[in-house]
Amino acid sequence: MRKFNFWFVAFFMLVHCTAVMADDYVQNNDIPYQVNGNAYAKERCKLDFYYPTNVKDFPVVVWFHGGGLEGGSKFIPQELKDKGIGVIGVNYRLLPKAGIQECIDDAAAAVAWAFRNVTRYGGSSSRIFVAGHSAGGYLTDMIVLKKDYLKKYGVDADSIAGAFPFSGQVITHFNVRKARGLSAITPMVDDTAPLYYVRKLPMPFVLLSGDRELELYGRYEEQAYFWRMMQLHNNEQCLLYEMDGYDHGNMPEAGHKVMIRHIKAICEGKKLKR
Repeated sequence: MRKFNFWFVAFFMLVHCTAVMADDYVQNNDIPYQVNGNAYAKERCKLDFYYPTNVKDFPVVVWFHGGGLEGGSKFIPQELKDKGIGVIGVNYRLLPKAGIQECIDDAAAAVAWAFRNVTRYGGSSSRIFVAGHSAGGYLTDMIVLKKDYLKKYGVDADSIAGAFPFSGQVITHFNVRKARGLSAITPMVDDTAPLYYVRKLPMPFVLLSGDRELELYGRYEEQAYFWRMMQLHNNEQCLLYEMDGYDHGNMPEAGHKVMIRHIKAICEGKKLKR
């Protein structure tokens, strides 16, 4: 009988502890961040917020999904969970139902929501990081480099703590070129290209790419040229990573580990090192 009671108590304690651990993080889904606009904007402009309940002034990553600006949905990357940080997964309007400027505007509005609201959840508005994969990397680049997008919402882009574009298009996006009758391998740089807005940044800016032999349409080489231009603008805290053995689709698996390590260093006031 005593043996039964022992194991019963042990089982109860295990279940209780597991429940407490699970409760350390909560996720609020489908929070509207754009209240104006048409029905499509109201449908798409929502975000999910995953955050710790027992950490004060935690950093927050605003994460934009990929999908070529024409597909995909918000999610919280598994690799970013249980890391002592908050993560905001963002839906945004997509081509062709929306224009390229509306896609970028939604990304800016979501980041502005983070600046206005994370403190209510225990996060720090001085530790907001912006990141995304592929199309999400493109959106990250655009709202960080061209300050007008966030300025519209009363936010200084230079107050972002750090940016981590994962394999983002830095020339004119291939779907924009496609709409203009150009192929995916015809290069173009216009005022919708992140390269057009290269400037000196106050925050760390970390470029992440898959293996150059496995990436999409020379994406690594785009990142390498982008990195060189950032260096010429005296961005000492702009780093470039190539994830050996990872293609365009799975490179975030390795990229998230790099991002978590650098976020920790930034929050500790350290300069980034490879």
